[in-house]
Amino acid sequence: MRVIVSLDCTECKRKNYSTTKNKQKTTDKLEFKKYCKFCRKHTPHKEGK
Repeated sequence: MRVIVSLDCTECKRKNYSTTKNKQKTTDKLEFKKYCKFCRKHTPHKEGK
């Protein structure tokens, strides 16, 4: 069962990206290093609500 999750910037706390994840196989929160257009740099993005 895949669910849609949003990725929030860890510096400015804005929601920039959305992705899907398998809740049964990935129980911990996702974290990617992605570009934030508000910070204008690459920052870590964590899974939000």
